[in-house]
Amino acid sequence: MNAGDLSYILDTFFLLFAMTLIIFMVPGFAMLEAGIVRTKNVSAVLTVNTMIYAVASMAFLLIGYQLAFGTWENDSVSKWAAFLFQMAFVGKTVNIMSGGVSERTRIIPLMIFTVLMAAVIYPLVVNWTWGANMLEGTLLDISSMHDLAGSTVIHSTGAWALLAAIMIIGPRKGRYVGDQIRVIPASNIPLVTLGAMVLWIGWFGFNGGSVGSISSKESADAVALTIMNTNTAGLAGAIVAAVIVYIQYKKFDITMILNGALGGLVAITAGADLFDIYTPILIGLIGGALVVFAVPLFDRFRLDDPVGALSVHLVNGIWGTIAVGIFAEDVSFAAQVKGVVVVGVFAFVVSYIAIYAIDKIVRFRASDDEQMEGMDVSECGVESYPEFKRAF
Repeated sequence: MNAGDLSYILDTFFLLFAMTLIIFMVPGFAMLEAGIVRTKNVSAVLTVNTMIYAVASMAFLLIGYQLAFGTWENDSVSKWAAFLFQMAFVGKTVNIMSGGVSERTRIIPLMIFTVLMAAVIYPLVVNWTWGANMLEGTLLDISSMHDLAGSTVIHSTGAWALLAAIMIIGPRKGRYVGDQIRVIPASNIPLVTLGAMVLWIGWFGFNGGSVGSISSKESADAVALTIMNTNTAGLAGAIVAAVIVYIQYKKFDITMILNGALGGLVAITAGADLFDIYTPILIGLIGGALVVFAVPLFDRFRLDDPVGALSVHLVNGIWGTIAVGIFAEDVSFAAQVKGVVVVGVFAFVVSYIAIYAIDKIVRFRASDDEQMEGMDVSECGVESYPEFKRAF
């Protein structure tokens, strides 16, 4: 076996392992959302997350991958492994959205939008950044933006779609009553914690795998540093969120602490491969703080987001991409900002139009009676906790 074959085999295995970690994030999203929503909506949340993985992956296989990269050919690793690694990402854009519109969204229209996101919207963003780049040479060319694993390409894209969806679908019944914001507590904190920690572990494949190779000493060091920096930012996000909420309320809010960690992880995703071991602490600290302050801000605007996805993925997707321009050497700040703006405008406008059109044909929002009864009954016919008396 020659050195070239060994490198090919090692890097192929590396991508398959990273892809497995990323797919492990599917139950992470499912458990987090299942714990956040009320018991009467758990089966619906689990169904949505399962269907997103299946539908988005199939749409990306049939249409999206070719649109994003222009070819299946790959000389450095198996082309099948390269596809599987990229496929693992696609569903995350809709997972980000689904949690934020849970407890009042019907499944069929959400699956229709999943097809559009996985086949067209997300692949076009990938095309302009990581892929074939049909915008090369135009004023909108954003290929010089550095976004290692998708602070903007994945997290912000999904969150801009979520913002459009919330604006069209509206809040859950009873969430906002006059000037009051009604607190709807999580139904299962252990599940929320499990889901967030599974996501945290999956992030090592998310960011580490995006380095692309592990078959040389230099690339192995780059992967290890990237994973270390990823973890560090998550640690810092959790710590700062805990400190801030304790100062504010003299209590430790585990849901906010976990979201602080996730905010730090989103923020470091754009540049985990570029920083020394200390910069991720600052990026994660700012990311976790942004989550704590953004959650009540979105509520003031009556943007009902049960899982805090806008605060975690939109705010920190933007912050993480811009942070690369601030802290990394040889990266243009202007290029980072341009990438954020181009992707944001495209993802929000196209998603808004698509969701608005789908809503006119197949209503997104469940009726007040369906929300009162619970999405498990109206959408699935199977309740996760049938022995519990449902709290309205």
